Amino acid sequence: MHDPDASPQGPGLGDLFDNLPTASSSSLPSRENRDEPAPGSRRAMRAAKEAAEAAERRAQQDAEARRALQRGAAARRPAEQEQPTAADAPPAETPDPPTAILPAAAPQPRAAAEPRFEDLRTPRPASASRAAEEPAAPAASSPRAADPVASAPPGPAASDPEPAHDDPSHDEPELGGSLDALFAPEQHRAVPKKKRGRGCLIGLIVVLVILGGIAAGGAWVYNTYQDKINDMMGWGEPKDYAPGEATGEVQVTILKGDTGSPVSTTLYKAGVTKTDRVFYEYLLAERPTVTFYPGVYKLQKKMTAAAALKALDDPKNRMANTVRIAEGSTVESSLPRIVQGVGLKLEDLQAAVQDPGVYGVQAPRLDGWLFPATYTFDPGVTAKEVIQRMVDETRAQLKKAGVPDSDAQRVLTIASIVEREGRTPDFAKVSRVIQNRLDTGMMLQMDSTAQYGYGQLHAGSASTSKEAQHAENEWNTYVIKGLPATPIANPGARAIDAAMHPADGTWLYFVTVNMSTGETVFSNTYAEHQQAIKQMQAWCKANPGTGC
Repeated sequence: MHDPDASPQGPGLGDLFDNLPTASSSSLPSRENRDEPAPGSRRAMRAAKEAAEAAERRAQQDAEARRALQRGAAARRPAEQEQPTAADAPPAETPDPPTAILPAAAPQPRAAAEPRFEDLRTPRPASASRAAEEPAAPAASSPRAADPVASAPPGPAASDPEPAHDDPSHDEPELGGSLDALFAPEQHRAVPKKKRGRGCLIGLIVVLVILGGIAAGGAWVYNTYQDKINDMMGWGEPKDYAPGEATGEVQVTILKGDTGSPVSTTLYKAGVTKTDRVFYEYLLAERPTVTFYPGVYKLQKKMTAAAALKALDDPKNRMANTVRIAEGSTVESSLPRIVQGVGLKLEDLQAAVQDPGVYGVQAPRLDGWLFPATYTFDPGVTAKEVIQRMVDETRAQLKKAGVPDSDAQRVLTIASIVEREGRTPDFAKVSRVIQNRLDTGMMLQMDSTAQYGYGQLHAGSASTSKEAQHAENEWNTYVIKGLPATPIANPGARAIDAAMHPADGTWLYFVTVNMSTGETVFSNTYAEHQQAIKQMQAWCKANPGTGC
C-alpha cells in the first residue's frame, strides 16, 4: 500500500493531487468477504476485544508454564537462582491468528458512512464511544503495530477497559443506542440484605414500654372509675334484685322527716335493697313527691325497689308501739326513734338515761348498752321500762357470747369500734387490728372514736375533721393510748362475737376504699396503708357526695 508519508521530501502541491485515491487505484482495503467486519465498526471492536481476551488467557497460561519451569530449575540448581535464566526471558511471541488490519493514518471515507444494520443490534459501550471520538494513533512501521491484538498488553484491552460493576454505564445502555438495547429488560444488581441488629431490639423494647404504659394507664383508669365504666358499658352486676328473690322478714324504722335519700340508705342497711342508691333512683324516676310516715315497717330481704316502695305505702305493714334500735346507733340517735315508735315524750326518755347506775351499768354513759333489735311494747309503757328492757337484752347477748360480767365494758367498747369502722364480713379482721395495736402499744387512731368525742359521729362523713382529730377528750384515740372511756355505739351480736374472737393476722392498718360497697383494704406496713389511702381518695374524688 502506498504511504504518502514515506517520501523524505515534503509533499508538493503536485504530489498532493497525484496521491488522491481514485476509483481504480483506491487505497481502501478490498472486502471480498462480506463477513469480514468493517474497520472501525463495533463488530470489529468486539472481535478485537475477544482476541485480546484470548491473548490474555494464552499469556496467563505461558506465565504459569514459566513459573513451573522456574520452580523445577530452582530445585535442581539453587545456586543459579540469582542469575537470569532462559525461563525468566519473555516468551517468544507466537503468531496470532490473522485479524483485520486497520488502515494506518489515512482518513477512511467509510467512517463517516452510516453504520450497518448488524452494528445497531449491540449497545454501544461508553468506552467504545470514547475511543471513536479520540483521534487515530500514528501508524507504526511494523505491520504488527496496526494489529490491535498484538499491540494489546496482557489483561483487559487498554483501549476498551472492562467497565467496573459500580460504573453506571455498565448497567445502563448509552442513550441513542440500538433498538434492542432500548427495549431490553432492566438489569438488576443484587442488593445485600441488611442484617437486623441492635436497632430492631431497641425498637422492640420501645414498643413494649409504650404498650406497658398504655396497659398500666388503662388499669389505673378502670380501677379508679370501675363503677362508672361498668354502669356506662353495662358490664357490672344489676343494681336491683330480680322479682321473686324476696325472702324472710325484716323491720325497718322510718323516722319523722325522712326523705328518699335516708330511707334508701336505711333499706340497704337492713338488707331490703341491693345497693344504697337504687331505691332513691327509682323514686326520682317514678315518684319524686312521695311522703314517708314514721314508724316500724315489716318488709322482706332482697326486694326490688318497686316492691319496697309498695310495702311502705301499705298501712298493714306498719307496726304499732314498735321501735327498732339500729346497729351502730347511739343513745342520742335512738331516743327520737323511741318517741316516734312508742309515743313517749323525748324529755321523759332523756331523764331515764341520765344515770346508768340505775340499770346496773358502771359507766358514765349508756352508749353501747341499748342492744340493736326491734321492740314492741304494750300501751302505757314508761320511759324507764323501755330503757331497762334494752339493757337487759344487751346482758343476754353478752352472756350468749361467753363474755364475763367483769369484762363486759371492755368487750362492748371494742365491739362498738368494730361496728362503726368495718362492714360485717370484715368484723373479725378489724377486731384483730385493734388487738394487735393494743398488744404493741400503738395508738388506735380510729376516726370513729375521735368523731364520737367531738360530737360528729352522725355527721355523715367517714373521715374525721382536723378539729375532732386533735380535740382533747377521753374518747379521742389520736390523743390517748388504749381504749376510749366508754363504748361509742350500740354493737350488734356479730360485732360482739368478733370482739371475742378476732381473726388471725398481723394487720396493723385498714381503710375503706369504696364507700358504696364497703370494700376495705388491710395492711401490715404503713407504706402499704398509704397506697390504700390513695386508692380511697381516688374513689372519693370520682364519687363526690357519697360520705367520704
